[in-house]
Amino acid sequence: MPNLQSRGYLLTEQVNPDSLNLDQLSSVELVDLFNREDEKAVAAVAAAQLQLAQAIDVAAECLSQGGHLFYVGAGTSGRLGVLDASECPPTFCTPPELVQGIIAGGAAALVRSSEDLEDRSEDGAAAIAQRHITQLDVVVGITAGGTTPFVHGALHAARQRGAKTIFMACVPIEQVRFDADVDIRLLTGPEILAGSTRLKAGTATKLALNILSTGVMVKLGKVYGNRMVDVAVTNQKLRDRALQMLQDLTGLSREAAGFLLERSGKWVKLALLMHWTGLEKDAGDRLLAEHQGNLRVAVASYKNNQLL
Repeated sequence: MPNLQSRGYLLTEQVNPDSLNLDQLSSVELVDLFNREDEKAVAAVAAAQLQLAQAIDVAAECLSQGGHLFYVGAGTSGRLGVLDASECPPTFCTPPELVQGIIAGGAAALVRSSEDLEDRSEDGAAAIAQRHITQLDVVVGITAGGTTPFVHGALHAARQRGAKTIFMACVPIEQVRFDADVDIRLLTGPEILAGSTRLKAGTATKLALNILSTGVMVKLGKVYGNRMVDVAVTNQKLRDRALQMLQDLTGLSREAAGFLLERSGKWVKLALLMHWTGLEKDAGDRLLAEHQGNLRVAVASYKNNQLL
């Protein structure tokens, strides 16, 4: 048997010595093995915390100046990027164009394999051009093995346009080098099922994207304390969540919180500002706009002005 752990094989393609008998394990043994291996995904993200923090700062700075955040990937990596982007509007009430996912093969690739399209670097470059990406934008290239041409093409095109670039891969730099503003390596090691990067690599990538997008939104003032005060109140569950936040943070009854929420146009952040300052909706809107939507800063500014 050849040595599949040699330098010639990317880390994500190597054979895991702890799962050589995978097809002989009981169900309980399978679950136990997965649990032990998944711990490596968490450890890989922890090892990249400085790079993730840098990525948050870079992206938040660009978005605060009117830029956008783009995730680019193929296969599992692309789907994870689209997933993270699609969850920003309901969680943070952001416009759909603020965070976007670009996947090789387009929307059809979300439900049907189109991995052959990842080999076209020109398609990645074209996707960047189609979205008119500029120096205000941030492009995150996600590629578990680090070599996906579609991602490389997109990142090169983004750099040519002056955009900030972030490279996210699960192989060490010495195996795949790439010149990006931020280089994030999530070294999860060989998969239980050799080469199946939807496993540990995918888990670590999802964790990293959770951190990146949430961190950026925190920096943009989309969060107060640990509450999603910009949540879109679009169904009963989210209305209940909004009312609970208002009750917790103001001490109001559910009925009073509901009245306040309606007066604010179903915007928790504005409802809180109105309650804490006594301002009406239009004046509260203007105050938030003056402070880039940051509730804590807007309230502090109002109170300071009242003391003058």
